[in-house]
Amino acid sequence: MTSVQNHIALGNLVRIERKRQKLTQEQLAALAGVGVRFLRELEKGKDSCRIGLAFSVMQTLGLSVDVSGRGDEK
Repeated sequence: MTSVQNHIALGNLVRIERKRQKLTQEQLAALAGVGVRFLRELEKGKDSCRIGLAFSVMQTLGLSVDVSGRGDEK
């Protein structure tokens, strides 16, 4: 499991997984139903990305999110 604690780490994770799956940004954007510009901004860690679209991209890549609070056991 990879820990993602900010928008930059999330963007890096998306980019790494996209490349691992041998998808171009254009291909992933089309599959996820988002614009290429949005995907580029997400991968660069732009902090104003829309979370709903980010979840669409992650779901398309088969990534899931596990949220834990401070003090939660890991």
